[in-house]
Amino acid sequence: MNSRCALVSKIIPFSCVDGPGSRLALFLQGCNLRCKNCHNPWTMGRCNDCGECVLHCPHGALSFQAGRVYWQEADCQQCDTCLHMCPQQATPMAQQMSVDDVLQQILKASPFIEGITVSGGEATTQLPFICALFERISMTPALSHLTCLVDSNGELGVSGWEKLLPLCDGVMVDLKAWDDQVHTAITGRGNSRIRESIRWLAERGKLTELRLLVIPGHSDYLQAIGPLSAFIRSLGEVPVRLNAFHAHGVYGEAQQWRSARPEDVEPLAQALRDRGISHLLLPACYL
Repeated sequence: MNSRCALVSKIIPFSCVDGPGSRLALFLQGCNLRCKNCHNPWTMGRCNDCGECVLHCPHGALSFQAGRVYWQEADCQQCDTCLHMCPQQATPMAQQMSVDDVLQQILKASPFIEGITVSGGEATTQLPFICALFERISMTPALSHLTCLVDSNGELGVSGWEKLLPLCDGVMVDLKAWDDQVHTAITGRGNSRIRESIRWLAERGKLTELRLLVIPGHSDYLQAIGPLSAFIRSLGEVPVRLNAFHAHGVYGEAQQWRSARPEDVEPLAQALRDRGISHLLLPACYL
């Protein structure tokens, strides 16, 4: 048995938006970026047991015992008050789960899914757990047919990717902006390591998908279409997904940002097509 544990924010047993086909999506807690546009902002931090959420829970689902915050799932009404009150952008509902705990969840869903996707937060901040989980999946006859993907922001260094790649089928990476300063304004960090990760994964045939998020008035893809399209062409035949920003679920100033519409996404799609990039995946719907 492998007792390696991770802090898990949420498990979605059946998802059709976290990679190809029907997949179990495992969301790990904690992220090394602070994206203003994040649609899961409560997955960024980790609970420090400050107790702020306990005071505001309207259903009595949280308690403070021996210096720790405890969540009573049976009393929780999923009102998300605790998420909005947390100064750490964390959740008291995150749970420590072992590899064996997660395997039990995967086994229940396995007849109905094609694979699993580990996301976050940023999944690779808990890299040893992912490696242990993927290794166990490959060694479990009832699960060995499942593909194992990681949804990442690309901040992991090459030494980390070298540990993960023999165990996973592919990685989906977001490039939030082309210009380093624009990327820093949106995410809190530059993108040089992310570009390096994208290129490194593509060279090894492990870049399952490159994702560009269109944020009207904030993303810079069209302004940088020349160098951006040259970079994408250099990756080979990699699917490029264009995602449309929407303000639902975000915190802070991004709540006032305009959601992307077809007229925001289509010009970028056409500009990429005009420059020889044809494997594009467009939003299925706009909110």
